[in-house]
Amino acid sequence: MLSRVLGFVRDTIIARVFGAGIATDAFVVAFKLPNLLRRIFAEGAFSQAFVPILAEYKNQQGEEATRTFVAYIAGLLTLALALVTLLGVIAAPFIVWATAPGFAANPEKFELTSGLLRVTFPYIFLISLSSFASAILNTWNRFSIPAFAPTLLNVSMIVFALFLTPYFDPPVMVLGWGVLAGGVLQLVYQLPYLKKIGMLVLPRLNLRDTGVWRVLKQMLPAILGVSVAQISLIINTVFASFLAAGSVSWMYYADRLMELPSGVLGVALGTILLPSLSKTYASKDRGEYSRLLDWGLRLCLLLVVPCMVGLALLAEPLTAALFQYGKFTAHDALMTQRALIAYAVGLLGIILIKVLAPGFYAHQNIRTPVRIALLTLVATQLMNLVFIGPLQHVGLALSISLAACLNAGLLFWKLRQQKMFEPQAGWAAFAVKIGIAVVLMAGVLLALLWLMPAWGEGLMVERLLRLMLVVGAGAGTYFAALALLGFRPRHFSRRAVA
Repeated sequence: MLSRVLGFVRDTIIARVFGAGIATDAFVVAFKLPNLLRRIFAEGAFSQAFVPILAEYKNQQGEEATRTFVAYIAGLLTLALALVTLLGVIAAPFIVWATAPGFAANPEKFELTSGLLRVTFPYIFLISLSSFASAILNTWNRFSIPAFAPTLLNVSMIVFALFLTPYFDPPVMVLGWGVLAGGVLQLVYQLPYLKKIGMLVLPRLNLRDTGVWRVLKQMLPAILGVSVAQISLIINTVFASFLAAGSVSWMYYADRLMELPSGVLGVALGTILLPSLSKTYASKDRGEYSRLLDWGLRLCLLLVVPCMVGLALLAEPLTAALFQYGKFTAHDALMTQRALIAYAVGLLGIILIKVLAPGFYAHQNIRTPVRIALLTLVATQLMNLVFIGPLQHVGLALSISLAACLNAGLLFWKLRQQKMFEPQAGWAAFAVKIGIAVVLMAGVLLALLWLMPAWGEGLMVERLLRLMLVVGAGAGTYFAALALLGFRPRHFSRRAVA
């Protein structure tokens, strides 16, 4: 939560200083590409392949064998990342041309994006090693340390944007160097904690090791599966690069607002569930496995459904209160608001994927999510072609949302079909109670929005106070309704995954 709040502060500062024009579009593309590769090689495919095998080593092979395994994996990862980073820096103009071809029509925009990409690309090396450290700490149940690390990226970018912008030409380059410094901080911060658990080892290269080959064997289909989702985002960037100037930025700011519940709830649940499910699979406790998944799904619906409705209803207050200042105009706020509503449609699907997919990864079954991801990619692009004409950038956001719902639905169906998951009793009553609470919350939000003055009026502090009042009233109504309907915090205890 702290990371996401600081992320909002960061994006508010970026919006105020740089607006939603050429410079911000260039940075968004330059930052997105190494971020996508990070998700493919580190947090995505690598974690899915590495964590279940690491949990097996930890539980069955002993500390020394686990340390050796970690050292070999660190050596392989370091070598691969160094080669990818070097290639990315050298080929930056070609990468920009391939992923944002619309920028080629504006030489200034194209050159700026290429320069920013050369600065931000080494971030993939730093953040991937940081994610490697996070995966180890999570397996040792040290969840808070990796969860805090992303705050350092936000702090770095905030400091650079506020205090160092005058020293860069063009000014937006300050954001690229802020990203690079943040990557260094995230990696260095976690090293002492690795030492405390005895897993701070020097990288060693041994491609003959059985454990290394097991990870590689699992990574190949995992890379394909994770790449599918990231390829879909890249294709969306390609589409957006041909739309009106600012389209890339509008989608970025809307995505950042959606990232609050997605990052706090989805990533947190997925991070906790993967090592926990892997342990139950290694110990062959099928009942506990189903119970853990059921717990994750219920907690997901309990917290995500009100967030989804809230984002859609509060799209205007959120964009105006957080971003509509300085160079970020009322038109930019309106365009961002429309994209946010489209993204909100798929929020539940996006977070359900983060809960359901670990159910397959824990079984070291990566092929099924890969097949589903490929189908989702095709569906996304077909929807892009249908929606982009009449809806422009909003159509691209809507395609991602609907595809996420399709992906989550297919994952759930496959878990049930393969008898990997048996829902616990009481789902019908659970869903009805959440529905009642959400309807009451929506009524309170709509009433307050009707009473409030225009959201573009007033100083930032005034807008934020009004926004906090509305959000607080909506959240209070929802949780009060749940309490009256019989929900208690103990019903969602994390005892089993502690």
